[in-house]
Amino acid sequence: MARKEKNIVDIDVAEEMRSSFLEYAYSVIYARALPDARDGLKPVQRRILFQMAAMGLRPDRGHVKSARVVGEVMGRLHPHGDSAIYDALVRMAQPFTLRLPLIDGHGNFGSVDDGPAAMRYTEARMAQAAVAMTANLDEDVVDFASNYDGREQEPEVLPAAFPNLLVNGASGIAVGMATNLVPHNLAEVVSAARQLIANPKMTLQEIMSFVPGPDFPTGGVIIGLDGIRDAYETGRGSFRVRARTRIEQTSPRRKGIVVTELPMNVGPERVIERLKDLVQAKKLQGIYDVTDLTDGDSGLNLVIEVKSGMNPEAILEQLFKMTPLEETVSINAVALVGGQPRTLGLLELLHVFVDHRLTVTRRRSAYRQRKAQERLHLVEGLLIAIIDIDEVIALIRSSDDAAAARERLMSVFDLSETQASYILDMPLRRLTKFSRIELETERDELNTTISELIDLLSDDAALRAHVSNELSEVAQGFSTPRRTLLSEMPTSVEVDVNVPDSPCLVVLSSTGLIARVPDMGTPMERAAHDVIISVAPSRSHGEVGLVTSKGRVLRVSVIEIPSLPVTAASPSLAAGAPIGAFVQTTGGETIVGLLPLDGEHELLLATATGRVKRVHADHPRNKDDWTVMPIAEDDAVIGARALSESEAEHADVALITSDAQLLRFPASSVRAQGRAGNGVAGIGLGAHAHVIAAGVVDPGIPAQVVTIAGSSTALPGTQAGSVKVSDLSEFPAKGRGTRGMRCHKFRRGEDVLVLAAVGSSPVRAASASGVPVELPQEIAKRDGTGTPGTVPILGLAGHW
Repeated sequence: MARKEKNIVDIDVAEEMRSSFLEYAYSVIYARALPDARDGLKPVQRRILFQMAAMGLRPDRGHVKSARVVGEVMGRLHPHGDSAIYDALVRMAQPFTLRLPLIDGHGNFGSVDDGPAAMRYTEARMAQAAVAMTANLDEDVVDFASNYDGREQEPEVLPAAFPNLLVNGASGIAVGMATNLVPHNLAEVVSAARQLIANPKMTLQEIMSFVPGPDFPTGGVIIGLDGIRDAYETGRGSFRVRARTRIEQTSPRRKGIVVTELPMNVGPERVIERLKDLVQAKKLQGIYDVTDLTDGDSGLNLVIEVKSGMNPEAILEQLFKMTPLEETVSINAVALVGGQPRTLGLLELLHVFVDHRLTVTRRRSAYRQRKAQERLHLVEGLLIAIIDIDEVIALIRSSDDAAAARERLMSVFDLSETQASYILDMPLRRLTKFSRIELETERDELNTTISELIDLLSDDAALRAHVSNELSEVAQGFSTPRRTLLSEMPTSVEVDVNVPDSPCLVVLSSTGLIARVPDMGTPMERAAHDVIISVAPSRSHGEVGLVTSKGRVLRVSVIEIPSLPVTAASPSLAAGAPIGAFVQTTGGETIVGLLPLDGEHELLLATATGRVKRVHADHPRNKDDWTVMPIAEDDAVIGARALSESEAEHADVALITSDAQLLRFPASSVRAQGRAGNGVAGIGLGAHAHVIAAGVVDPGIPAQVVTIAGSSTALPGTQAGSVKVSDLSEFPAKGRGTRGMRCHKFRRGEDVLVLAAVGSSPVRAASASGVPVELPQEIAKRDGTGTPGTVPILGLAGHW
């Protein structure tokens, strides 16, 4: 048997290992682990979304088995294991992983503690945000490349209608490098991007006024902002995230620590397991029991009961140090820019996204212009043919074949080859008089469209404004309120007994933060995004009451409230603490105002059903909470204001209803009652109307009325209604219990006031995420209108 010849090549093992490892490392970095800075997606995520869009799995269609999606992605675009593809799909559907999920999952997609069901059991389709990420892919907005076997085409990057890398974050481990970006609030990031579009030379400090810090899908409290500033400047930094907790009475003899939010990627089972280990090892004393009451309706509810006689605040500090109730989060913002891995700060990430959107919009506009011109060319040919339709038909009938007919049409009617071919392929029913009218209308519309697109492409300012408007629409459609609290200091404040007992002001913001500042005897100047809804004068060692929507007053020691220095820079209230760190409220109960517990201030309350009440200043000294007004199940306190002796005699009360009626009457017309009194009639209500705002103003000080109208049938935040600013002096005082005067004329599509405020000017506004909302300057007259901004307004308040 003849020996078979073999081709044996001698190679250097070290050289082969070096080249093979470099090839492997290159593949991991560019094709698997790192996201693209433009759309914030890794290749597997991009391929999943692209394939689902190609399969037509839109939000208005039914779900399909996840296994079907995984199979299509693996067979067409991503030749790797199905488990890796399914893991990426699951993460894009988990609301506790992404701030804005890109996939709408149906079935068990897991929890922080447990994994998802197998792909044969779960179903999926695109979320609305994924539609925005893949929009206009068929309009030459991005480059396409061949897939792994050259049979398919896939996009190199998605159009990405919003900054996905910042909104949803990313994490991955490559060879020699890793990335970890944390989620942010969509409204804040879009606001920053729009400002950068308008002014590309903005500084990091200016941008951070719009993006103050991360916003995790699971909430929590970020402690200390220095690490965030470092990360935004250099791309690397770390900070601490704490669980959101409150202390409440769990039994007649014991108090408990109630955990309602945990740091991202921390589940209650992990906390419970760590607690058990610490208790068994005798490293943690004072824990009586741990109960997980979490459910789908009320959300996370982990109750840690403390033994009788133990200090729950001290134990909570130990829990923060020894358990996952406090975690350190590191940012390492590595992403691909131009095919190269780079470490990017906040400004660079936003610049990359803005440049990408400008490129996408420019290419889309050029494509639409080209298509419109091609269509216009055909329409003009059809109009020529319709004018001499009989001659066209005769010419075609007398021709030997289609090629001859085409040549004769081109020579006789001076048509292009494209026009002549289109006429030959067109059915005769199009060549009617009615079709001519349609074609002439279409020609005019095409000319207008082409002119607008040419203007857009030739004017960089117009292009930037167009991109900014598109971002505004995205924010309006997808933004949600901020979930993570930013704090320069821990929410569990250690009391410093050495603080002198000096006058101070306790302030409450529309976003639920409370703080104290020194009382300088002058009007407070606060940052623009701090809409202060209530202020109470007190002393550092004094107490204030928090008035709730259910007619209760909750006592709080002022010295426990974080102190903010008053400086010329108007410090932000972001360093305040959430109300939940001091008091416990029941389901649906909110804090509507502050009350000084000095025995000198009365309290004025207004309810949704139009009742008002003045409460004597005899506040109990031996209770931590008490009722100041019995409230029915269908009613709620919507406004509470402390009254000095002078205000009780001379101030006016203004009530505004949802059907745009305003009533102004003297506060002295409301007689003072005890805590058991039900109040008196304030304003008469029309059918289905309720009181939405109340204010107390001094007649000698100029005051404004701001009203914002909308539709009662529209979803919150989906419709920007008209805004009106009026002087309160235009509304004369009337008798209590009457209907008052009309304060806002509804426009088409409006039937209700969604927000209103009465106070000394200027009135300020803030969104649900704390972002400032600038009220248009031109509405400073009674009949003016305007739009309140691109995001839902949460708070309005007068200048304190």
